Amino acid sequence: MARGVVGVGQIGTCLWFDGRAEEAAEFYVGLFENSSIKDVARWGDGGPYRAGTALTVQFELEGRSFRGLNGGPEFTFNEAISFELYFDTQEELDAKWAALTADGGQESQCGWLKDKFGVSWQLIPTMLPTVLNGPDPAGAGRAMQAMLGMGKLDIAALQAAYDG
Repeated sequence: MARGVVGVGQIGTCLWFDGRAEEAAEFYVGLFENSSIKDVARWGDGGPYRAGTALTVQFELEGRSFRGLNGGPEFTFNEAISFELYFDTQEELDAKWAALTADGGQESQCGWLKDKFGVSWQLIPTMLPTVLNGPDPAGAGRAMQAMLGMGKLDIAALQAAYDG
């Protein structure tokens, strides 16, 4: 089986786009190291899209397999499904936040955002569970209140809130 292709009994992820599957795959592959487009199946004559337009795009992000499907406008993304990214440093988090919110992405709260394709992401500091579930209940409460007031999460501010 080709690397990046989901095999029998394995779980993959299919993302439904309205004509932008190939653009989305190229965008995501550009954001993550060890990522690539594995295959593109194209519409022929008689389909709902112009012949040659991508029907499906198989791509891999950091070893995880995805398929982008140009299925049409019937379905759109919402926050019920999101991708989580974890970061050790504020610089790494800031860079991905900026890339994912660029060109029409939307910031939300508590570390959530939507990219320009409408896909929801959570950008999470690896230290977050430590301050939200730490041994100091008052500190955890302060950290929670700080987080609830943030869009992009701020590692130093979350730690300072916990520390009091």
